[in-house]
Amino acid sequence: MMTSVDTELMRVIADPLRLKIVTLLAGETLCTTHLVAETGARQTNLSNHLRVLREAGVVETEPCGRFTYYRLRPDVVDALAGFFTELAALAHSTHDTARKRSC
Repeated sequence: MMTSVDTELMRVIADPLRLKIVTLLAGETLCTTHLVAETGARQTNLSNHLRVLREAGVVETEPCGRFTYYRLRPDVVDALAGFFTELAALAHSTHDTARKRSC
């Protein structure tokens, strides 16, 4: 049986700007100023998206003076990757032998 996936987490990450933020944070820890420069988003909009990602447990924060740095939580990505790996394996295993349900 396949593991379940957190559909709310998928919804959170599916937003184009949040996906861009997650992608950037996969490579390095960044502050809001860096993320504004990389995404071109307005600071208030970016802050709202970062709040959603933080509340969903996708990113964690690290205060550093007057800046707040954001870091991606790899365990969250691992959980999503595991689900999609299982889904792909199931699809591969049934691709040529899949039964068709009768109507």
